[in-house]
Amino acid sequence: MHAFDVLGDPVRRRLLEMMAEGERSAGEMSAVVQAEFGISQSAVSQHLKVLRDCGFANVRIDGARRLYAVDAAPMREIDLWLDRFRMFWTPKLEALATEVARGKRARRDP
Repeated sequence: MHAFDVLGDPVRRRLLEMMAEGERSAGEMSAVVQAEFGISQSAVSQHLKVLRDCGFANVRIDGARRLYAVDAAPMREIDLWLDRFRMFWTPKLEALATEVARGKRARRDP
């Protein structure tokens, strides 16, 4: 499965967002995703399996718990692919940062 296919699913993106905050148990993430998306625990397990199989998540067994964490390697690959498109938004973001700084200076130095 292509990285963008993996990230194209909102449930998998949500799972990755939780893992990005730190290692999370499958049970903890399942409860959140079930509440937010109204899907079964089995469906959440399938999404976690896709993330593991595609290299986006690592799992560690801790007693009866499965603890998940983000694997950054696929994210770096996506970042490299996106690099060719940064020219479309980087100058605009830099201009915005300049304007924000000007506004802060204007408020500070009346």
